Amino acid sequence: MYGDDATVRKILTESGDTWAVVGLSSNRQRAAYGVAQVLQRFGKRVVPVHPKAQTVHGEQGYASLADIPFDVDVVDVFVNSDLAGAVADEAVAKGAKAVWFQLGVVDEEAYARTRAAGMDMVMDRCPAIEIPRLA
Repeated sequence: MYGDDATVRKILTESGDTWAVVGLSSNRQRAAYGVAQVLQRFGKRVVPVHPKAQTVHGEQGYASLADIPFDVDVVDVFVNSDLAGAVADEAVAKGAKAVWFQLGVVDEEAYARTRAAGMDMVMDRCPAIEIPRLA
């Protein structure tokens, strides 16, 4: 398992409330859309990151993490595993505190690089499932 309960709790309660959600678009059928709603309900600011840079859930979207003109605490990744490692590297470069790879997103090398950079990381879990357990 990549991300024990203590790390999950730390990311959800201590790492900060600004979450960049990579892969979030206005498509209501995608998992990212619903997960972002749950994060907002629990007080997180959700920043959409998608090539189309759409406004979603009332928040301005950006085409990439580098385009976000403010600090990001957590980068939540909803892209295929083969693309996720590059996103984790961008999160490190952005100065995020943590990276969260969604259910089904696994890249062991990215996990090792991110942890070596001193960041917390969780893989193959969903904050929309985990956050209600903390309440």
